[in-house]
Parts: sequence; C-alpha cells; structure tokens
Amino acid sequence: MTTHGILIIIGAVVVVAAFILYFYLKSGRAKIAHASQEAARIIEEAKREAENHRKSSEITAKEQWYQEKLKFEKETASRRKEIERAEKRLIEKEMVLERREHLIVDKEKELLTKEHNVQNKERIVHAKSDRLDQMIKEQNEALQKIATLSKEEAKKALMKNLEAEARHEAASLINQIKEEAKDKAEAAAREIVLQVIQRCATTHTAETTISAVPIPSDEMKGRIIGREGRNIRAFENITGVEVIIDDTPETISLSCFDPIRREVARLAMEKLISDGRIHPARIEEVIQDARNEINHVIKNTGEEVILEMGIIGIGPEIIKLLGKMKYRTSYGQNLLQHSREVANLSALLAQELGLDPNIAKRAGLLHDLGKVADGNVEGSHARAGAEIARKFGENDLVVNAIEAHHEEVPPISPYAGITEIADSISGSRPGARRETIEAYIKRLNTLEELAASFTGVERVFAIQAGREIRVMVQPEKISDIEAENLATQVARRIEKETQYPGQIKVTLIREKRVVEIAK
Repeated sequence: MTTHGILIIIGAVVVVAAFILYFYLKSGRAKIAHASQEAARIIEEAKREAENHRKSSEITAKEQWYQEKLKFEKETASRRKEIERAEKRLIEKEMVLERREHLIVDKEKELLTKEHNVQNKERIVHAKSDRLDQMIKEQNEALQKIATLSKEEAKKALMKNLEAEARHEAASLINQIKEEAKDKAEAAAREIVLQVIQRCATTHTAETTISAVPIPSDEMKGRIIGREGRNIRAFENITGVEVIIDDTPETISLSCFDPIRREVARLAMEKLISDGRIHPARIEEVIQDARNEINHVIKNTGEEVILEMGIIGIGPEIIKLLGKMKYRTSYGQNLLQHSREVANLSALLAQELGLDPNIAKRAGLLHDLGKVADGNVEGSHARAGAEIARKFGENDLVVNAIEAHHEEVPPISPYAGITEIADSISGSRPGARRETIEAYIKRLNTLEELAASFTGVERVFAIQAGREIRVMVQPEKISDIEAENLATQVARRIEKETQYPGQIKVTLIREKRVVEIAK
C-alpha cells in the first residue's frame, strides 16, 4: 500500500473519529440541557409546594390566633361584667353605710344637745340644793335666837315665818292650778285625737315586695341558667338583681336592696317562665317591657293618690316619688298607705283645731318623701324630703312640717306638730307595724335589762307590748328627788341605745312601807 493510500485511510479514520466525537458531544449537550430543564421544573414545583405550605400554615395560625382572641375577649367580658356587678353592689352598700353614718352624726348632735341640757339642769339642782342647805342653817340659827327673844321680838319673828309660809302656800296653789290646767289640756287633746281616730278608721294592709318566684319544675332552673350561665348573667346584668338558684324545689329567689328593681325582675322572670323562650335577646326585651310596666304603675299610683286626696298643684316628679312608695315599707308598714293615713289624720286634726286642712293634708302626704329619694340627697329622710319639696316649689309651711316632723329643726307653724302627731298615731296604733316574735321578745328584754342596770333599781316590768316600762326602786337608796332624775336618765338611755316606733313611757315607782305590830 502506498503512502497516499495510507494517508487517505488515516484521513478517513480521522474524519470518522471526528464525526463520532461530534455526535457524542451533541448528544451530551442535549442531555445536559434536558437535565437542567428537569431540575428547573423540580425546583419550581418545590417552590410552589413550599409557598402553598407556608400559606396554609399562616391561615392555620391566624385561625388559631382568632379563636384564642375570641376566647380571651369572652373571658374578659365575663370578668368585666362580674367586676361591674360587684362594683354596683359595693356602691349600693356604700350608699347604705353613708346614710347610716349621717343618721349616727345627727343622733350624736342630738345627744350632745341633750347632755348639755342635762348638765344645765344638774347645775340648777345643785344650786337649789345648796340654797336649801343654807336656808335650813339659817332657820336653825333663827330657832336658837328665839329662845332669848322678848314677846315683841318673838311676834315679829312669827309674823315673818307666817309670811314665808303664806308665800309657800301660794306657790303650791299656783303649781296646783298649773297641774289642773295641764290635766284639762291633756284631756281635751285626748278627746280631739280620739275623735280624729274614730273618723279615720281606715283599713291597713302591709304590702311586701315578693322575692321568691315559683317555677313549674326544676328543669326550668337549667333553662334560666342557660349554656355556660349566659342567660342568668344577662338577666342579672340588665336588672341589677342577683338570682339565687339553690336546692329549694320549684322556687328561685331574687335578691336586691332596691325593691322596685326587685319587682321589675320578679315580673320579668314570671313572664319569661310563662313564655318559655329564654335567651339573652328575649331576656332584654322582656325586662324592658317589665320596667315600662312598673313605671306605668308607679305613675298611675301617684296620680290616683293625688286624685283621691283631692290635692292639686303637685309636680310630676313628686307624683312619681309617691308612686314609688307603693313598693317601700317601714317596720313592715307600707309607706304609701302610711302616708295616706297620716294625710287624713292631719286634715282631721287641723279641722278640730280650726286650721287649714288642705295644708295639713299636703304635709302629711309628703312627710316621708325622703324615704324614696335617691342617694344624691344627703341627710335624714325628714331633711331629704324637705329638700325635695323645697326644690319643686312646695309651700314653706309644708316644707317645715316635713323637716320638723321628727324634731330635727324647730317648727314655724302648728302644721309641723300636727304632722308629727299624725305620724305617731299611724305608726304606733296596734297592727300598724309588724315585727317577729323573736324581735318583740328581744326588744322587751333589752328594755328591762337597760332599766335594771341603774343603781337602786329593784325590779323592772315591760308592759303594753313594750310601750311602757315600770321601774320599781329601793326607797332606802333612791329619794323622791333622785327618783325624778332616775326616770329621766332611763328615758334618755332608751332613746340613745334602742330603736322603736312611737314612744315608750317610763313609770318609776318608789314605795316605802312601815309595819308595826300592836301587842
């Protein structure tokens, strides 16, 4: 083979080898490109899956956060309502304590005044005692001189003594006349009061605000409570009345200081039980209806009383307060019925005394306005009522009669005394005010123990249902003058340490018996 042929063969081999190399290089580039595309696709799908997973995780996290937020807001709202309810109860208790504090302050002022008067009387008694001792000493000295006196001198001394004796008899006669006049005046006053009571023999029924609500079955208790207590919480928040559900069968109790709110709650609860649909929205609707109904009853009651009494010119605010008296009691005595009775008694007393019965009736009807006043009016109920009457343009005589019917301020007219007398008659007559047998016995024991604590007292008896106590003293320890002072001290201490309607009479008895046997 020639060199040329070899070169051709070598060239052919080189060409074939180059072609094969080129083919493999091209096939590798295609595979690399395909692999790159596949890798890019896988990376893109991984990114999309990662994004979807991230979004799903965010949505799940947001839902969990929202649920936790709702749960937290619900618990916070529930606790806030409980705190508000507790604050309301605390405010009501603070109002009650403030009123009691004002009453205590007024009583302390009254006590200081009475103590000052007692001290003045004690000084007067000591002065009279010293004067009496001096007079006895002078008389003894005079008697000693009489033994050495002449006839004329003795006559003059006798005339002087006769003159002193005549003056003493004249003073005794004056005192006797005064006592007779006082007895006649008391008899006339009793006759007037008796005539008035006979003419005003009104029936008296004491209404009390009901706090127990019957239910058809114990199953109803669960419906009243509601799921997780939402129904009972809604009812208590709207009415301000505490619902007590215990083991008492077929009964629930409503507790609140304000009888009007308790009456609204009672009426609303009865409607809900009768209707059967108990849920927060329905509860709010029924309570609003009950509140409107009670307000309507209060307004109508006040207007009916004014129309019945024949009194004109009373403002709507006072009429509303008169209507509220229907739901108030004092010592078990309905306040509205008591005020009507005092108004009628005052009018009849004014007629008997020749005064204007319309002014007396007006003062008697409004004398206890302060007992239904809100907490914005300070002072005792007499002063609070006078402030309300003054604010709404009542006559000065009526305002003073209201303010002075418990002797907290001096009276400026006879109408104040008439109102005080009528109030005492209405409150102290038998059957007007009720108390439990336990309270009655405790009051009698307290009166007897209080009077028996004084030195020289032998026995004490509470009689006439506690309207009078009779104190038996030891005559060898208590003199006649001391007996009068002791009776005053017992009466003052009863006023200071006990609470009672009307008056309590203190009768002190000092008896000395001397027994001798003739043989």
